[in-house]
Amino acid sequence: MGWMTDETGLEKNAANYVPLTPLSHLRRAASVFPDRLAMVYGDHRKTYAEYHERVTRLASGLVKLGVKPGDVVATLIPNIPSQAEASFGVPACGAVLNTINTRLDVDTIRYIFEHGEAKVVIADPQFLDLTKAAIAQMEGPAPIIIEAADDFAGFPASGDHMSFEDLLASGDADFDWIMPEDEWESLALNYTSGTTGRPKGVVYHHRGAYLMTMGTVVSWRMVLHPVFMAIVPLFHCNGWNHTWMLPMLGGTWVGCRDITAEAIYGAIKHEGVSHFGGAPIVLNMLVNAPDDVKCDLSHTVEVFTAGAPPAPATLEKMGALGFNVTQVYGLTETYGHVTECLWNDAWDNLPSDQQSAIKAQQGIAMPMLEHTTVVDENMQQVPMDATTQGEIVMRGNTVMKGYLKNPEATQESFKGGYFHSGDIAVQHPNSYMQIADRAKDIIISGGENISSVEVEGTLMAHPDVNLCAVVAKPDDKWGEVPCAFVELKPGAAEDAAALIAFARERLAGFKTPKAVVFQELPKTSTGKIQKFELRKIAKEV
Repeated sequence: MGWMTDETGLEKNAANYVPLTPLSHLRRAASVFPDRLAMVYGDHRKTYAEYHERVTRLASGLVKLGVKPGDVVATLIPNIPSQAEASFGVPACGAVLNTINTRLDVDTIRYIFEHGEAKVVIADPQFLDLTKAAIAQMEGPAPIIIEAADDFAGFPASGDHMSFEDLLASGDADFDWIMPEDEWESLALNYTSGTTGRPKGVVYHHRGAYLMTMGTVVSWRMVLHPVFMAIVPLFHCNGWNHTWMLPMLGGTWVGCRDITAEAIYGAIKHEGVSHFGGAPIVLNMLVNAPDDVKCDLSHTVEVFTAGAPPAPATLEKMGALGFNVTQVYGLTETYGHVTECLWNDAWDNLPSDQQSAIKAQQGIAMPMLEHTTVVDENMQQVPMDATTQGEIVMRGNTVMKGYLKNPEATQESFKGGYFHSGDIAVQHPNSYMQIADRAKDIIISGGENISSVEVEGTLMAHPDVNLCAVVAKPDDKWGEVPCAFVELKPGAAEDAAALIAFARERLAGFKTPKAVVFQELPKTSTGKIQKFELRKIAKEV
């Protein structure tokens, strides 16, 4: 090694080392792209200089409310400007951002408030009653409510709480952002959809999010000044980190409160949207939109899709409309997408249906991930024969720090030096992965993860139910929906509507069973329910 063995004088210092953080992107953009359009939502149109000032005032306002570095600030907001501003403003005061799924039920939100110990919650008026109901059930200290009005969409502030705009007005425009001293510091807290009951709190660090923004640019073949529409909810892996990425490119962020074909096609036509991400249900919606809603694309629109494997037929139709769809894959624990179906030019001459079948694969590691593959129960590589099944595992800087207050689950998920996805897949000879099944009986409906255990537990609380099992039923619109198989107690009447209504009162709408089948459940000799048999039946229901 020669002189390299002597590291004297080669240590880290302020000149050669700065902790990586996506906050750097917006600080740079305010200087490099001050007059470029940064944000569009209705008549809310802000330049990067204005965006930066609003974020700065938000950070300062939160500090004046008593928020300290390491505290959690939660949000219950759709993809509108206040949610994007919170994505930067919360960490800019040293706090940890907790974007909460607005579709969850009161009890789960109450649990998240308590478990994450939120000091403040910024809530859209549409979700104010939900927020207050969750707080009313809390046993610990309640978060301060800040109300983020959306006058453009007809959701004015109630006036019962401090408004988001008043919070910004209370802040200082020259506030000095509290940047991380260590890139391992916590940036965000994201709760899983509760695939084994209670949701787990996934903790992100600044380094991982920064590397996500850099790698995404490469995989999405992005250049300066894209026009990006925020369709993936920012409560899903912080919108796959795209909002943090955009200032690096001087791009325009287009908000979208309600995900409709009209909104997406309208933004493509009037704002020149060039990129967006979305679950396959969004693609189906665009493909099946009425002709008077669709518009002729004057440019190729690049789309990332994830959440469930898209149907090849849908991908083929999207291509015909002028969208270029790339299948990506990841989990909450990996900051969102970390694999891609990287296209090989050799496939260009294949028939369109074969191309679409390839595009439905989850593919290979994106640049920000160190390694991913499929292994057997002994952590050995499975044969890459497109047939042998194993579990997808991955390792790298875009894997979570761990689960908040749950060291046992953290250690289990990192067994063998890799993160265990719980997803079952095969690998093709070219190493491309393709999901074959999902472990733990997760149901993915419209991009949302649904715990069969949670739904089963709810139905088992009904006085007429003796035993039940919930599995995924294929659905043209949502990809999958929950289907319940129920054994009733003697003398009980078969009333599917009553059971569905019972579940709907206790669960978020997307978790409610869409079909109920009354029958004796198939079991193994030890009494374990054979869900693979039920899945066969569910396909025909």
